[in-house]
Amino acid sequence: MSESFTVKPIGYIHSDFTSKFGIPRQSGLAGLSAKIVFEPQYAIEEAFRGIEKFSHIWLLWQFSQNEQKPWSPTVRPPRLGGNTRVGVFASRSPFRPNSIGLSSVRLEQVEHHPTLGTVLHILGADLMDGTPIYDIKPYLPYTDSHPDASAGFAGEVFGEKVRVEIADNLLEKIPGEKREGLLALLAEDPRPAVQNDPERLYGMSFAGFEVRFTVSENLLTVREIEKI
Repeated sequence: MSESFTVKPIGYIHSDFTSKFGIPRQSGLAGLSAKIVFEPQYAIEEAFRGIEKFSHIWLLWQFSQNEQKPWSPTVRPPRLGGNTRVGVFASRSPFRPNSIGLSSVRLEQVEHHPTLGTVLHILGADLMDGTPIYDIKPYLPYTDSHPDASAGFAGEVFGEKVRVEIADNLLEKIPGEKREGLLALLAEDPRPAVQNDPERLYGMSFAGFEVRFTVSENLLTVREIEKI
């Protein structure tokens, strides 16, 4: 058996995130739209025959924007404040022996584009624009869903949201179809968990806009929105 094998992208994500800051920590937390455009040899209609019958799919992808550095057997999850260490295999940290990510997303539409070939439109992706996709598999609820599963330390912090305050004149700068996704994303509190300075102004790139905000206790206030 070979000790290693070569994988290559079958396609790339096109999303509203051009930088890592602000990307949802897990897939499905915010119903943000994205699409997968495939390499020409994989974009053929026959390769996707029947996929439209599935409501969700798994994406196997690469943490392509991480700095290359030696892996560590323990990591400090941001959701635990950045000070508590857990085993790397007990986390979803991007800094792993192999920088592979796994996400489940909703399949919204299968498009057969005249020049791009088959394009998948998805909802709930937690991926930066340009992320390489290595494989796609159907999500099977009768085996992939486990309602009685334990979420470990992640379950202790899941569901913690902030209230979002944004003036109408600022929200109106965002295209109408993107507003709901932005508000859901901000409610997840994009800040690193180790930062708690109410005076600090954070900037997040989203859908071609720079969104700047502050957070005081449980209130996130959008201060500025500018076109990039």
